[in-house]
Amino acid sequence: MSGAARALRAGEISSVALTEDAIRSADLYDPLLGSCLARFDETALLAAEQADRELAAGLDRGPLHGIPFGIKDLIAAAEGPTTAQSLVPNPFRDTRHDATVTARLRAAGAVVMGKTTTMEFGCGIPDPAKPFPVPRNPYDPSAWAGGSSSGTASGVAAGLFLAGLGSDTGGSIRMPAAFCGVTGLMPTYGLVPRDGCVPLAPSLDRIGPLARSARDCAAVLDVLAGPPHDGRARWDSGSGWDDAADRPPDLSGLRMGVVHEGHFPPGGDPAVPTAFEAAVGRLTGLGARACAVVLPYRAQTVQATLATAISEGLAHHRGDLIERWNDYFAATRGLLARAAFVSGADYVQAQRVRRAAQRALDALFEEVDIVVCPTASIGAPDLAVLSDAHGHQNDEQVFSMIHTPYWNAVGNPVLALPIGRTGRGLPLSLQIAGPVGGDHRVLCVGDALQRLTGWHLRVPDLAGTGPGAGRSG
Repeated sequence: MSGAARALRAGEISSVALTEDAIRSADLYDPLLGSCLARFDETALLAAEQADRELAAGLDRGPLHGIPFGIKDLIAAAEGPTTAQSLVPNPFRDTRHDATVTARLRAAGAVVMGKTTTMEFGCGIPDPAKPFPVPRNPYDPSAWAGGSSSGTASGVAAGLFLAGLGSDTGGSIRMPAAFCGVTGLMPTYGLVPRDGCVPLAPSLDRIGPLARSARDCAAVLDVLAGPPHDGRARWDSGSGWDDAADRPPDLSGLRMGVVHEGHFPPGGDPAVPTAFEAAVGRLTGLGARACAVVLPYRAQTVQATLATAISEGLAHHRGDLIERWNDYFAATRGLLARAAFVSGADYVQAQRVRRAAQRALDALFEEVDIVVCPTASIGAPDLAVLSDAHGHQNDEQVFSMIHTPYWNAVGNPVLALPIGRTGRGLPLSLQIAGPVGGDHRVLCVGDALQRLTGWHLRVPDLAGTGPGAGRSG
């Protein structure tokens, strides 16, 4: 994205050309990938023409001006309905207005290409029996793109747009970023307004960017962040990034907590430890001081995220689940129905665990500046292993290998970025977490790492049909 922004200002390319290229890519590859739920080709071209006129006239709205974007179909856009990839209505299904984040993108000159596929209401897994695209991984279409911001991640990886929006309740930005080999940021809770976004669990939900690089995510967050927001949230603007690009990356004095416990379970991909240690070594080579840390109340906090997510989800969907049970995806209704076995006392206890974990993390971040851990212990799983014979989510095989839910419960910012490949050639990923409000810090560390590595620049070879087909770009 940043390269395209520079080319636009140098007159080497136009927004119309970028948009036409994105449309051609969608025509060619989306039938295979299922990244797009709705395309806004005509209005996108009109927006691109306007961006070109404005830039030619000297009106520069910033680094997103003229850049093609995808919007997850939980987030409202004026061009069309917000379906949440469901047959069941939601509060924004028939509205024709922008969510705050969509409006902010437009004000910054971004070109909205369309709505991207998701998991139904941001949870569950794909259901081929329903009349929606099944999002697939651009590195191997037999594998999952991750969820629930599936289409945004796969679309960025495949070049259907240069950046996009996702949302994250238990890992829904970071998991697909990891599986598709792109970069995704879950911002500090409350930093980015969520109005106009279909809720799953309001005390956990966050909206954030997916793009090629940490630098691109910072440019998007600079546009998205701002009031109304939570009292602990703040955004230290990304100003100065261009100056930093002219200097060698330097992390001298950075205190880096390194997590191993619980993140390398039996059955994980054997490439994960090597890729993780190589990334840690790169960061220490830049001057970071590494020390081993343990995430406080890790197991309890993961369970608190699940109990909170399904309980708040059931509170939102209870009436529709009773009246329209069969309209829901099998995995969605199965997941939300579990909340019927979560008592009020259980929910209250989950919130106590969250507060205790947040206090302990606040104390940990007095001792370290960032925490790093794998995003997942596996690469993208095959679609065939996600569900049992009845279409219900298979927790043991896949979801115990994904290390994102802990961070939803506590509100901290977390960046996921690619660090290697499995033996099959599927992407692997690192999480960089910071203190509450430390979004700029984790983005700077991610940028420093990416200036030494090229994993985020690799793109899938969509002309190939085998797993792991890819090239540098």
